[in-house]
Amino acid sequence: MSLAGEQESNLKTLAKHTGARLVLRGQELSIFGTTAQTNLAREMIHLLQNFWQEGRAISDVDILAVRHALNTDRTEEWRSLQDDVLVKTRRGEAIRARTFRQRQYIQAIRSHAITFGLGPAGTGKTFLAALIAVQALLDNEYERLILTRPAVEAGEKLGFLPGDLQQKIDPYLRPLYDALYELIDPERIAALMERGVIEVAPLAYMRGRTLNNAFVILDEAQNTTPAQMKMMLTRIGMKSRLVVTGDVTQTDLPSHQVSGLTIARKILEPVEGIAFCHLSKGDIVRHPLVEKIIEAYERYEGDS
Repeated sequence: MSLAGEQESNLKTLAKHTGARLVLRGQELSIFGTTAQTNLAREMIHLLQNFWQEGRAISDVDILAVRHALNTDRTEEWRSLQDDVLVKTRRGEAIRARTFRQRQYIQAIRSHAITFGLGPAGTGKTFLAALIAVQALLDNEYERLILTRPAVEAGEKLGFLPGDLQQKIDPYLRPLYDALYELIDPERIAALMERGVIEVAPLAYMRGRTLNNAFVILDEAQNTTPAQMKMMLTRIGMKSRLVVTGDVTQTDLPSHQVSGLTIARKILEPVEGIAFCHLSKGDIVRHPLVEKIIEAYERYEGDS
């Protein structure tokens, strides 16, 4: 069932990428086609063996990554990718990098004081960074975890939302909580937030502060102004790490306003010690339709 996928969607994807015809009858999978087609299908299924033997879900991303590994003679690297468990969730599920670019992104975060993760929605930019940050906090590598993003969407409407300030800004910071709940019980998160060990706040709250011994994630950075980006980058103090995530194609800033993320990439990409990781549609790990939606919009915007 894991290999076949829902309504045999994985078999259809394998057929699409190999040219072979795959027929599943009970526990027996038959592969039809030319020698090259059947050999390729067999090799891809073999590389996916750990997934389907363990009953783990297989996505289009996993199949594409396997095909890429075979095309580029990186099968051993693919196998090591499967052995490298990033963290285990509260439910005991192992989380790994799903693509080579995701693995490079993780390695960059671990080895650089400042890392930029750039790419479309669903590539795991924020989720992976937050998982690394939470694990580092639990391992006492840092005293604080700070999650922040510009509340551009709020604007003047923020005052009309119900509740106190924290309740007003929570909707704009909600995506940053997802990784926290994967590793920490909700009750413990509340206690850590009360003590200031975990802080989730809009970007404006970072002004004038020096963030020492902290793991900081700036999410949705494409919605920062150049001044806000410079302010955030210069907040980093001793023994701190900063991950900046964003998608320069999805800015919510006014049309006349240049994104601080775009400017930062132009200025800082040559700077030693700062890592820029570019994720792409091939790294999308959400529902398969997400990649198709992004491609459809790119075609529309290219034609208009």
